[in-house]
Amino acid sequence: MPRGYISLGSNIEKEKNVVSALNALEKQFGKLVVSSTYQTEAVGFSGEPFYNLVIGFDSELDVKSVAKTLRQIEEQHGRTRSCKKFSARTLDLDLILYDDLIISDGRLQIPRDEIERYAFVLEPLAEIAPEQRHPISHKTYAELWQNFDKSNLAQHQVKTPKALAK
Repeated sequence: MPRGYISLGSNIEKEKNVVSALNALEKQFGKLVVSSTYQTEAVGFSGEPFYNLVIGFDSELDVKSVAKTLRQIEEQHGRTRSCKKFSARTLDLDLILYDDLIISDGRLQIPRDEIERYAFVLEPLAEIAPEQRHPISHKTYAELWQNFDKSNLAQHQVKTPKALAK
């Protein structure tokens, strides 16, 4: 069964939206592997800090169906598509990996380049999938995180919202 990974972020009612999104993802995909929660400064704009985490899941759905499901969950949480790329949001769910697929099809990019560009994606991914290999570079996520430039790191682990720690 394919294993996928989702990057989850929120900076509007973030505790509520993270908990609600995880519940929706669990309802859709079953058992989840959930990283620690990281508080991250907004990137590309001035705004409230984000909560970011990465979720692993297994699914028999094809990759486009998974991406469509994630968009629906975002919309159920008040996400609109009219906002700029770098802006506040109730919920951002990005499918960053799906098995070893390499896809560049319009909006669907897998693996997402954010994995190697942003600590708020790579650190939680390395936490829950340290020995898995990036489908293009073939480096493990632990290696990628170890070699990541952390000199301007603007994130730290925070207590997981109470409702997450079931």
